[in-house]
Amino acid sequence: MKQKRRIPKTSEQAEQQAVNSPEEVQEQAVKPPEEIQEQAVKPPEEIQEQAVKPLDEVLGRAERAYLAYMQAQKEVANAYRANELQAEKDYKENEQQAKSACDESIRQALSARDEAIGQARKDCDGAVEQTERAYRKAVERTKNACDESISQALAASGEAVEQAWKTRGETIERAWRIYTKEAG
Repeated sequence: MKQKRRIPKTSEQAEQQAVNSPEEVQEQAVKPPEEIQEQAVKPPEEIQEQAVKPLDEVLGRAERAYLAYMQAQKEVANAYRANELQAEKDYKENEQQAKSACDESIRQALSARDEAIGQARKDCDGAVEQTERAYRKAVERTKNACDESISQALAASGEAVEQAWKTRGETIERAWRIYTKEAG
């Protein structure tokens, strides 16, 4: 009589039980007539034992499938986390670009202001009264232009940061919607 197979507790045990050795396969294929006769009149417990074997195999396959599912779920979670980190990195890069553009605009505005003030001083040396009035007007225009340039640079920076934040939020929200559909 054959040994009873135990129900495997792990997928490795199930795989080991599912694989028959060549000797077992040959033994099952070439049976003497008395064994065939003996099998034809089997007691109920032997029949029940045979019915358990396919269940063991199905259970083993189910365990392997469940382990594969769990591994895939971990991989999906890791991919979503990587996506979130990439969105955060993209946001930081956009924020840095906006800051750099703002700094450059301010630097150019201050440089233009300094050049205009310098030119106004030179004009002042020529004709005192007339140059004095022109100087004051030039300084005022330059300050206004500088203020306007700075305002525009700050506004552009704010819009760029806001757009980067919005893009980051949309990317993360879209990723989580996909994830929740997958996980659900």
